[in-house]
Amino acid sequence: MREDSVIYCGIDWAEKTHDVALVDDTGRLLAKRHITDDATGYRLLLDLLTEHGDTEENPIPVAIETSRGLLVAVLRTGKRKVFAINPMAAARYRDRHAVSRKKSDPGDALVLANILRTDMHAHRPLPCDSDLGRAIAVLARAQQDALWNRQTIANQLRSLLREYYPSVLDAVASWANGLCRPEARELLKTAPTPAQAARLTRPQLQAALKRAGRKRGIAAEAERLREVFRAEWAHQPPLVEDALGKQMLALLLQLEAACTAADQLAEAVEEAFPRHPDAEVLLSFPGLGIQLAARILAEIGDDHTRFADARGLKAYAGASPVTRASGRKKSITRRWVKNDRLNHAGYLWAFAALRHSPGADAHYRRRREHGDWHAAAQRNLFNRMIGQLYYCLQHRKLFDETTAFPNELAVAA
Repeated sequence: MREDSVIYCGIDWAEKTHDVALVDDTGRLLAKRHITDDATGYRLLLDLLTEHGDTEENPIPVAIETSRGLLVAVLRTGKRKVFAINPMAAARYRDRHAVSRKKSDPGDALVLANILRTDMHAHRPLPCDSDLGRAIAVLARAQQDALWNRQTIANQLRSLLREYYPSVLDAVASWANGLCRPEARELLKTAPTPAQAARLTRPQLQAALKRAGRKRGIAAEAERLREVFRAEWAHQPPLVEDALGKQMLALLLQLEAACTAADQLAEAVEEAFPRHPDAEVLLSFPGLGIQLAARILAEIGDDHTRFADARGLKAYAGASPVTRASGRKKSITRRWVKNDRLNHAGYLWAFAALRHSPGADAHYRRRREHGDWHAAAQRNLFNRMIGQLYYCLQHRKLFDETTAFPNELAVAA
């Protein structure tokens, strides 16, 4: 091996074992190894890299098909560049080496190493986010997943209640968050069937509301609930109704757990996010609270060199359109390949900004007047605001309404 040769490493990741391949800049296979997914295997991998010239100042770059896990955490120590290659992209590269499309784990490790050898400039290494930023990402994504899980279970519970218990759906219709509210869950535990709900007295209803944490208007709310439950409703046969009540209680346990998880994770985010240096800039933007700002930080990270310019961040978020041209044909469409979590957070952000920013509201209305549908106008607003966020994070500046929307404010005035 030449002293000035560059070494590249590819790792085919699996659940229990991993295949490692090292190649030089000519494509020659230097070493291959099969390691286990434990501390012993990680030590063998680091020793193999050291044996082929890996140093703290000049580490060997690594390509792997995942961005998470203990193996990636071990590799990301120091200045090493770790490239998370999309499995679909790796499959396309595999066709360059085997026209029969055969697949093997050692072969895939060699393909990943050759991807870095030939096209490292076309792939982006994992960002150098801080430990606090990565911790916030874990909490924010978990809280978002908990909310989605809670809504899924609430939808299942609602569908079941429609089959035999429509009175309780009518009773909670005026409450924010509906079945996810503590009062609704306490009522369902107290009376799993409409027959039991119709027999509830005023003191029992008031006690249920108090157990759920309600402080005001208990007597009036209990009277309203009593009238709803005692109104005339269609009923299932008693045996069927009791069976459905037992099924409902099983779903209610899942909903209780999902609500508790979402609340606890939200508290964890509220505790961790304000400590981040970028929190002040993010919270200065209209429509961004702690939870939503934490989700955005979780997806863009705190490595300010991750995106070369605002266009890269807009494309990553799915806010900027895609232009396709072939001959005389040209089409401009929305992006389908994007960070879905960031795109979802951006939709909520743009929607909330309409109420807190006169300039954002004017920009949205102008887009609607020019023929955009609601979603397209919101996407355009998100595209503009995330570009402003990129600038503010790069220059450590807070959001300024007059700078962000000078034309819209002038027209509105």
